[in-house]
Amino acid sequence: MVRRILRVVSGLAVMLALLLAGPLWMLATERVEGRGHWSTADRTSSGLAPPPGEASTAVVQLYAARAWGWRGAFGVHTWIATRQAGAEAWRMHHVLSWRRPALESRSTTTPDRAWYGSQPVLLADYRGEAAAGLIPEIEVAVAAYPAPSTYRAWPGPNSNTFTAWMVREVAGLEATLPVTAVGKDYLLDGVLAAAPGGLGVTASLGGLLGLTLGRDEGLELNLLGLSLGIDPRRPALKLPGIGRLGMAPAIKGRGAGDGDH
Repeated sequence: MVRRILRVVSGLAVMLALLLAGPLWMLATERVEGRGHWSTADRTSSGLAPPPGEASTAVVQLYAARAWGWRGAFGVHTWIATRQAGAEAWRMHHVLSWRRPALESRSTTTPDRAWYGSQPVLLADYRGEAAAGLIPEIEVAVAAYPAPSTYRAWPGPNSNTFTAWMVREVAGLEATLPVTAVGKDYLLDGVLAAAPGGLGVTASLGGLLGLTLGRDEGLELNLLGLSLGIDPRRPALKLPGIGRLGMAPAIKGRGAGDGDH
């Protein structure tokens, strides 16, 4: 009996060490922003959001960037930005740890700014008629988000829980969220939900134990809120903390609608 318990404890210790190896490596190699004070970190535009003169039609974009400080060793922060046709300003929707309510929707001219030193990447880019049809549905879904005043970095709900919920809620809005989007598998209602990529399923127990099988996600296993997996469609290995090693995922929405690219 004692030996069996020791084997279980040893197995759990090995699993935990493997899950934490990636985040610890990110910290040890200083691959995350955390030096100095967050208020002085880079917040300049990355150039990913088209100016009104380049794309005069409606635009919907989804972004991800490494979180600030030690949290960046584990994962990313995600957000949604929308701009009506002909408008100068964008609407930026995301969940923040330092606000109450945590959900923020605000006007900005730079939705593609660096996230406190970390450059964002595009997860989705819808333009033209496709974007114009999505924007009112996004506004309705933002207003209906069931946890606007709650933020927990681990296991959720957090910024990635919000983005994943939005993608599932708004028909036609798809995004392959990074494996480092900790909290994306925290389901606010039940244990089963559609995979954010558009075709597949996520099963999750409180964001601590789960499985995602999807066309664009491939196979992802969630253990204690950290995910690892493999994408056979666009060959890549997905590791906790480190992220995706291999072929980059497709940016959803590219080629959709009749907007100017």
